[in-house]
Amino acid sequence: MQRTTKKFHNRGSLTSYLLGLLTLTMLVISDSANALPTFARQTGQSCVACHAGGQYPELTPYGRLFKLTGYTLGERPFVPISVMGVASYTKTINADPSSDFPKNAVALFQTGSVFLAGKITDNIGLFAQATYDNYANQDPNTNQWSGHSHSDNIDLRYADRFISNNNDLIVGLSLNNNPSVTDVWNTAPAWIQYVPTKFGNTGASAAPMVSQLGQQVAGIGAYAFWNKTVYAEVSLYQTAKGALTILKSGNDIGNRLSGTNPYVRLVASHEWGPHSAMVGLFGMNADVYPDPTNPGGPTTHYRDRGIDAQYQYLLDEHAFTAQLSYIHESMKGGDVAGIASNPENTLNQFQIKGSYIYSAKYGGSLTYRQTTGTSDATLYPGLQDDGTGTGNMIPIPGSGSMNNNPDTRIVIPELFWMPVQYARVGVQYYKFNRFNGASSNFDGAGRNAKDNNTLFVYVWAAY
Repeated sequence: MQRTTKKFHNRGSLTSYLLGLLTLTMLVISDSANALPTFARQTGQSCVACHAGGQYPELTPYGRLFKLTGYTLGERPFVPISVMGVASYTKTINADPSSDFPKNAVALFQTGSVFLAGKITDNIGLFAQATYDNYANQDPNTNQWSGHSHSDNIDLRYADRFISNNNDLIVGLSLNNNPSVTDVWNTAPAWIQYVPTKFGNTGASAAPMVSQLGQQVAGIGAYAFWNKTVYAEVSLYQTAKGALTILKSGNDIGNRLSGTNPYVRLVASHEWGPHSAMVGLFGMNADVYPDPTNPGGPTTHYRDRGIDAQYQYLLDEHAFTAQLSYIHESMKGGDVAGIASNPENTLNQFQIKGSYIYSAKYGGSLTYRQTTGTSDATLYPGLQDDGTGTGNMIPIPGSGSMNNNPDTRIVIPELFWMPVQYARVGVQYYKFNRFNGASSNFDGAGRNAKDNNTLFVYVWAAY
């Protein structure tokens, strides 16, 4: 489906996931191997060396080099484990109890993660994250919440580097579970949003398929980076299954792919003095079953095409980054598959962001995000059955679209403070100019876009 849905995870422990990841690593390599704090301990560098102004996960040129060479720079860490936690407070200005705002104006421990990451051999490295979601499921009868753990982003790499007087070539292979998680620029779909809010309306009701497949797929890809100038990657993805089920987010079925689905990436990059810039292209074709619990029959074909750009200025106490991303998606066969009214639909996602950090302590950013697309009554419904058996249709409060359109526009200012290099305290404000196709009464029940304006305060720490 085009519309995003809540994820539900199976019961499990972080320990079992980490043991599974270790087993997977041992299966992939034959030799045994004795932004994260573990990366800092491995390289002997501070967070500022790899992350722009110390702001995880935005990478500096050195951070990009570290990732492209397979997380292998430096010495193998004695304990290749880091932990991270996020506590937050979310307040939607005019929360609707019938909508998805169950923890409005409540301070809570949001998520905790354990990372198994670092150098395994001189050519093999790993970034693997397992996350505990403290509010993964809500019991519909008691309204009580329960927490579960699940696999998060995973990237196992083999890389090698060939340097001569005139050439510098990095080549590598990656086994991962999220298209574009391999990317080293934060304009890629897997990295363009960080510290996401747990509750509250902070995005559009639709997203391109390339950004929906994380922790549902298994992919292997090859990449090359030549003279710090040209980057190219080709990856192939299938639904994670069999031995690679460890790459999935628990029992969350999500989107199920048919066959092998390609992802390609091409970037032109340049560094000069304290400056660096890139412009890139990426694309993915995905054939998705309409019912993930019953694969078979017709599929919906998604074609995602993106262009992105980034500029960085890093010198002494100043770190400035500007980013731009645009994704165009065409969807065909949704009417045959029963998930759309139109035989063809389009979706466009645009984002531009600028951030500045002073002395690796004080920072701010400003983001504009826009999602537009074809109107479709099945993808973006505005009415639902009232449940009386009379066939009477009523508005869907809070999330419906009376225009059957995903048009959503958000401005997101942010301020943050990093008292130490492994902690950040921040505040974001999501200001909606349009939501689900309108600025006023978008759901037919009297709700305006500005009613979704949301304050998000977070504390993010790692060790």
